[in-house]
Amino acid sequence: MSFRVIRSEKVFQGKVFDVRLDQVELPDGRSMCVDVVEHGGAVAMIPVDAEGNLWLVRQYRHAIGKTLLEIPAGTLDEGEDAEACAIRECREEIGMAPARLIALGGTYLAPGYSSEYIHFFLAQDLSPSPLTPDADEDLRVVRLPLHEAFDRLLRRELQDAKTIAGLSLALAHLGLLQWRAGRQGQ
Repeated sequence: MSFRVIRSEKVFQGKVFDVRLDQVELPDGRSMCVDVVEHGGAVAMIPVDAEGNLWLVRQYRHAIGKTLLEIPAGTLDEGEDAEACAIRECREEIGMAPARLIALGGTYLAPGYSSEYIHFFLAQDLSPSPLTPDADEDLRVVRLPLHEAFDRLLRRELQDAKTIAGLSLALAHLGLLQWRAGRQGQ
């Protein structure tokens, strides 16, 4: 299957993403126009403290006109390492620095129209180390016992895709650790 870009034009340049319009030749020879949101990538963290609490942020999202409960996340600066970004964003959004990050994988946000890829990290061994949040952010930090956050996930109370994906990856990782520990005890 071969797709060929015939023409590509940047039609919008913003502070977080750009938009381009591509004319693409399909394998059967037809052509179509595709809008593409170009995004440099992001990180999202599942911060869990020593007491087993998950640190979340409550944040207003203007595009949908709602306030959502989300895992902390942020955009990668150009050329920035994902782990360094995860530490910075934890400090900016929840005021805590993780001493340990475990890469849980990642996902494309919406590959039908966007290049954004989100790296997920389980953030542990948290200690206070606040940085000033971005000027356009109004965040409220929420701590929930991990089991309660997963209950909210299962009750479909969480509506943010990165939060659903990140918690699911963390649940799989932590469940696998428990399973392995049980197998070793046999």
